[in-house]
Amino acid sequence: MSDLKTIVRGAYDLQKLRIQMGNRIVGNFKAKLGQEPGKKEDEMDAAGKLILANLRRSYKKLTDGVKTFPRYATFTGDELISTYTELCLLSQYIDIEESEKSHFTRLKSVLLEYPIYVQFLDDIKGIGPAMGGVIISEFNIHKAEYPSSMWKYAGLDVASDGQGRSRRKEHLVDEEYIDKDGETQTKKSITFNPFLKTKLIGVLGSSFLRAGDNPYSRIYADYKHRLENHQNHKEKSKGHRHNMAIRYMIKRFLVDLYTAWRTIEGLPVALEYSEAKLNMRHKAA
Repeated sequence: MSDLKTIVRGAYDLQKLRIQMGNRIVGNFKAKLGQEPGKKEDEMDAAGKLILANLRRSYKKLTDGVKTFPRYATFTGDELISTYTELCLLSQYIDIEESEKSHFTRLKSVLLEYPIYVQFLDDIKGIGPAMGGVIISEFNIHKAEYPSSMWKYAGLDVASDGQGRSRRKEHLVDEEYIDKDGETQTKKSITFNPFLKTKLIGVLGSSFLRAGDNPYSRIYADYKHRLENHQNHKEKSKGHRHNMAIRYMIKRFLVDLYTAWRTIEGLPVALEYSEAKLNMRHKAA
């Protein structure tokens, strides 16, 4: 499993590097054109995407049919890529982009070795190899004794103050570590896997909704409707209710994942607390 995590994290590291470099390149060209560069390296506005698309076309035109990369002495630019440095920057960006695509393509073949991907995840609309790799490599189903174990590790549990788990000071716990002198020290730490939470809430949630009609998008819609018509939640903003519905949808998915995965691995499957102790019933997606 550690090998799979290395592949998945490596692919996402390349993706992050590609996004950052793309934004820096776009920032340079915006400055060249007298425009205001973007402020965040992990986001790109519509104008930036258009510039990057034009740069790709310009790069392809300058290098198409060339057996070897153009040399400085023979380089002739165009109206967009006018210097040799700009050409090299685009070349580095495209190399990273191709490497990223190659990593994610190979990931699909690797995941065929895992029964939970073949028998469950691959059939769910909205989950591709990238997300499948994240789920399989970040969760340890043998340690997840209960559905709530999955929630807690993903940061979707409820803290002692009754609020959803977060990085807020009151949600931190004491964690021991060994300092550089070999002494045991204590620090405040989060209780969950932040990489996993970001991918589940920020990526998988949106992917389920974009996938169209599927069990999880229906769970989202039903729960959001309940919030909109519940007296305790009517005053909340649309964004707040949206986030609550995304969180609920992902929690329901994790219960289904827990049940399928533990069953496939031949492990005991426990009911979630609300069913086992409170006699509540949730419909599986």
